[in-house]
Amino acid sequence: MKNRIRELRESIGWSQGELAEKCNVTRQTINAIENNKYDPTLQLAFRLAKVLNVTVDELFQVEEEER
Repeated sequence: MKNRIRELRESIGWSQGELAEKCNVTRQTINAIENNKYDPTLQLAFRLAKVLNVTVDELFQVEEEER
């Protein structure tokens, strides 16, 4: 599964720290999620989607080889 958090965050012009603050998590958490080293909880996934103004489906996409 691929996430688009970095792409969406950068398109808004936010740093990892700014996104983290808006989602009430640490910058390290955002970094780990963006680098696929940590899978967010369902609650955090919905919070990220809301803050980034996308659906959870738009935030996380299944890569072609996984289908």
